[in-house]
Amino acid sequence: MTDQQARPHPYIPNAVPEVKAAMLRAVGAASIDEFYADVPPSLRLTAPLHLPEPFRSEAELVRHVEGLLRRNTSTRDVLSFLGAGCYPHHVPAVCDEVAGRSEFLTAYAGEPYEDHGRFQALFEYESMMGELLEMDVVNVPVYDGFQASSTALRMAGRLTGRRRVLVPASMSRDKRSRILDYVRPDLDVEEVAFEPATGLLDLAALGRALGDDVAGVLVENPGYLGVVEARAAQIASMAHAAGALAIGDVDPSTLGVLAPPAAWGADLACGDIQPLGIHQQFGGGNGGFIASHDDPRVVMEFPSRLFGIAPTAVPGEYGFGDVAYERTSFAVREEGKEWVGTAAALWGITAGVYLALMGPRGMQELGETMMARTRYAMTLLAAVPGVRVPFSGQHHVKEFVVDLSATGQTVAAVSRGLLERGIFFGKDLSTEHPVLGQAALVCVTEVHAQADIDRLADELREVLR
Repeated sequence: MTDQQARPHPYIPNAVPEVKAAMLRAVGAASIDEFYADVPPSLRLTAPLHLPEPFRSEAELVRHVEGLLRRNTSTRDVLSFLGAGCYPHHVPAVCDEVAGRSEFLTAYAGEPYEDHGRFQALFEYESMMGELLEMDVVNVPVYDGFQASSTALRMAGRLTGRRRVLVPASMSRDKRSRILDYVRPDLDVEEVAFEPATGLLDLAALGRALGDDVAGVLVENPGYLGVVEARAAQIASMAHAAGALAIGDVDPSTLGVLAPPAAWGADLACGDIQPLGIHQQFGGGNGGFIASHDDPRVVMEFPSRLFGIAPTAVPGEYGFGDVAYERTSFAVREEGKEWVGTAAALWGITAGVYLALMGPRGMQELGETMMARTRYAMTLLAAVPGVRVPFSGQHHVKEFVVDLSATGQTVAAVSRGLLERGIFFGKDLSTEHPVLGQAALVCVTEVHAQADIDRLADELREVLR
């Protein structure tokens, strides 16, 4: 057999049978099957995958992928009110310009001996996020906000030596699923009900759930249903009284108008930086932040990289590098407290550019604009016959629930009707939170002009006729 015949594909390494045999001898295995001994037989594939024939040229592959992409409808192609964790915000051109520079264009955080500029950019990002959150220590971003929330909960478990954690029942089912998978080996997750009339966390239910085995209480503010958790300080106080940590899970784009987690007693803060100058990108462009006060005991529980500043041997010169690198899985590999792989460092740099451009006043104006336009949209949609806006007595920043139950139509049907008219309606909540009825989560940000909101109300009225 020739080398060409032995290789299934030129880009698959070590495919020559003699090479495979040599590698098996080196590790003392009789066959590749030994590597999968821990995988239950019921989970192993016993037949070839049903795959189409391979493409024989790059041109064919490009044509195929572009055909798949044309099947998508981008939120840039139509008027979109979709949010629910990935938000339509204006992205200043400078964010794309900096993110596209060759010295930054990778997800990897780099090494201090080669990436001084990258390290400084991430240090500046961490510093600005620290100001926004009113906390001292911020990590280099992890994959996304879901992982950041999960890691914050695991940190609480390690810090308290307890196993049970409490999360709001109003949480996104996708997020809940990710948290359950990520913390399963070490923590038990319990949901706390929300008040049907207000959307706020039920304090009586929280009181019943708290105990001396609770490690942390996750407080979403704003909550997934768009409601600002006005009693966050009381929740944090109740958690502390039970010996648990309070974890503030927040949207950083709202912190120009909402009190940061530290102000209402959170011990840890977490969330996603996608709203800070990062496109929706078909659900991508995410990065998770975790923050705390400068408590060495807490800092040593961060599994992800932290960048700091220090003077060099040259007077007046400073360098940037890892803080307590020995904490991380990069240093101790499988002995780490958690495995943290390639970071979302590029999005951290992008978010830093956004924060530097906006400044404190810009973030305040952003929050005020979103609150005003969201309230306008809530009022306008509530006037459409058969449409109800629950929780309207509470504060909202950029998302709110719209209940279509009284119209006799499903969210799915209404969404299809609006899409035919060039509008993405909100996320369908009827399956993940059936208690809300035929409800959708509608997102309004600074990119939505008054005319856009007027159009949504007018088209919704027509679809419901």
